[in-house]
Amino acid sequence: MPKLESAFETPQTKRQYVRNLFATIADRYDLITALLSYGQDARWKAKLITLANVRRGERALDLAAGTGDIAFALADRGAHTIGLDITHRMLEIAHAKSPAVTFITGDMASLPFASASFDLVTTGYGLRNVPDLNVAIDEIARVLKPGGRLLSLDFNKPENAIVRAGYLSYLTVVGSTLGFVLHRDPDTYRYIPASIRRYPGARGVADRLGERGFERVTVIPLLLGLMSLHVAWRSQ
Repeated sequence: MPKLESAFETPQTKRQYVRNLFATIADRYDLITALLSYGQDARWKAKLITLANVRRGERALDLAAGTGDIAFALADRGAHTIGLDITHRMLEIAHAKSPAVTFITGDMASLPFASASFDLVTTGYGLRNVPDLNVAIDEIARVLKPGGRLLSLDFNKPENAIVRAGYLSYLTVVGSTLGFVLHRDPDTYRYIPASIRRYPGARGVADRLGERGFERVTVIPLLLGLMSLHVAWRSQ
């Protein structure tokens, strides 16, 4: 896998790094997500699903679907659901859990769907990992029907410099330890704090959503603001 320091040089290097990284960690992804969320990941995703207010028969798209948690919850509530992820191994694991959802290997920057195809788009830990955030937001807006909604769960980048420094230092130490123990490579999970440093944070993402075809954009802080949940509607 390419070195972490080169991952963010261009959108192309980030895309390839993310693809390789998640192929490496796919079989341990559920474990790592639980550990790094302090066991709260399932609760946060349940909150996302509640706020999504899924109506039976709606068409839903879960981006960065990973091993399928959000996609399965959408389908359980009656949505016709497609899950998309750039890492094929992730989707193999998801499909093995249940064949009830259609999973497609694809890129959030170039979604293989017609415009105005979906009532609902969700993503867990997706927007922070895209090579170009504006392009991904534009693609989400394109495939959503007017009035459709987007819900996104992700790490936040705390605005307070002291809190941010402590948070990123903690993630770096924990990530290095987990990376070495599980993969013999400390860089494996140091990618998370490195990606947060280059992320505009919850408020910055909300601003971009508002500039790029979304309205009623709301940021819901989680874990004392260290995580966040965005809720937004595609402009009519």
